[in-house]
Amino acid sequence: MIAGAGDYGAQYPQPKKWTTAPSRVTEIGDLIVCVRATIGDLNWADKIYCLGRGVAGLRAKKGKVDIKYAAHYINSKKEELSKLGTGSTFLAIRRNDLEEFPIPLPPLAEQKRIAAILDKADAIRRKRQAAIELADDFLRATFLDMFGDPVSNPKGWGVKKFAEIGTLDRGISKHRPRNAPELLGGPYPLIQTGDVANSNGYISNYKSTYSEIGLKQSKLWPSGTLCITIAANIAKTGILTFDACFPDSVVGFFPNGLSTTVYVQHWLGFLQKILEESAPESAQKNINLEILRNLNTPLPPVDLQREFAERVAIVQVLLAKQNTEILELENLFNSLNQRAFRGEL
Repeated sequence: MIAGAGDYGAQYPQPKKWTTAPSRVTEIGDLIVCVRATIGDLNWADKIYCLGRGVAGLRAKKGKVDIKYAAHYINSKKEELSKLGTGSTFLAIRRNDLEEFPIPLPPLAEQKRIAAILDKADAIRRKRQAAIELADDFLRATFLDMFGDPVSNPKGWGVKKFAEIGTLDRGISKHRPRNAPELLGGPYPLIQTGDVANSNGYISNYKSTYSEIGLKQSKLWPSGTLCITIAANIAKTGILTFDACFPDSVVGFFPNGLSTTVYVQHWLGFLQKILEESAPESAQKNINLEILRNLNTPLPPVDLQREFAERVAIVQVLLAKQNTEILELENLFNSLNQRAFRGEL
């Protein structure tokens, strides 16, 4: 059963639940559109799936619509679709919103031509992304080779509680910035959970800043701090590359000499799914700081941790180049998308 974008894979769904009483099902080749929260996110049905309330299935009218053309068009109009969303907990669009959403329909042959061009550009982009995923797999394998499984600790490293190997505290924001605009607009970077979750390991940019007034009701963490999300996105991490503030939905960690930030970050990477699954179900998942503080942390020799950090640094240089190329390809793909649906391809 596909409940929402949380069951999406890169292209095809990765369901976590099954049902014996499906009410709506896909056919192979249908387009699955997210209609809640991350409105407009897409996956393809590579088999028969049951559809939950958070998604809708689209099937092309034979001889009139090329489904790949429709997919590229919807992908290019995600922002417009999101603007149709309503709701307080999360935005959602109605069936009518999707059914009545206008889509330009040139002749079928032209639709197929446009889709083929965009498919090629998208394939190049995906190959670059796959290279980054291979680098991540390499680092995971390197960690396991050097330190063993961090859960079972087969190499018998000494163990301490997470709170014992460095400073581990929640961020501070005594007032919600949206209710107090005077807190914003100054020189102090303000990081949110999304900035951490989307950082690819290192937080190198920010969207908001605190003023002097904002800083007084918060805390400035130093560059090199490991940021850990404890709400919505559970146990996602990113290392600050500049001094920054963050709210209490993010925890900051700074080592005390028994560990390195890079080692701790990758150790947490192995625990992320476990921590996420242990978070209580509510409107927004979250975990208590005490859960983090009491985690048993295997502690290999610091010199070995530093050797691992050096290997990570080499891979990060290569990844930085890949990310630059991906950004360029993303810009090219977006440009092609816009031109395609203006009739300029």
